[in-house]
Amino acid sequence: MSDVRDKSIITAAILTVSDKGSIGEREDKSGPEVASLIIDLPAKIVARDIVADEVSLISEKLIDYIDNQGIDLVITTGGTGVTPRDVTPEATRAVLERELPGMSEAMRAESLKKTPYAMVSRALCGVRGTSLIINLPGSPRAVRENLAVVIPAIWHTVLKIKGSSEDCGAN
Repeated sequence: MSDVRDKSIITAAILTVSDKGSIGEREDKSGPEVASLIIDLPAKIVARDIVADEVSLISEKLIDYIDNQGIDLVITTGGTGVTPRDVTPEATRAVLERELPGMSEAMRAESLKKTPYAMVSRALCGVRGTSLIINLPGSPRAVRENLAVVIPAIWHTVLKIKGSSEDCGAN
């Protein structure tokens, strides 16, 4: 089992979920926002893609990132709301082995301080294999607000997923 500390960097993938973005009708602004925020983890972005709002496409991409490419951290943006085409949580749940509801709840709780619409976010966070998956909403502002909440816990979470036996106590 490799320890992420041996690499001194987390490998990351960013998956934007957008019907219009996947066919070039909308510029992806959220994916680049994620990239700018996780670089200091430190994280090396090794994959970035845009897929349509289809459960099978999203799930297949998540599985490829984790099972085939061995990526440590996968962050999705988009498709977490309640429109009929918002299916990112369903696709994510289908591939997760363990959910991390505390991360999702923390994002919603902090976002709720800024907008009542936060309560309709269905974003999930969880573990597949030795990788962390985080769903974020699709707007750049929501990406910033939600990722700010969980970014302090990402490094620790990835270490624990990979089997670190370090204590979890806060300093």
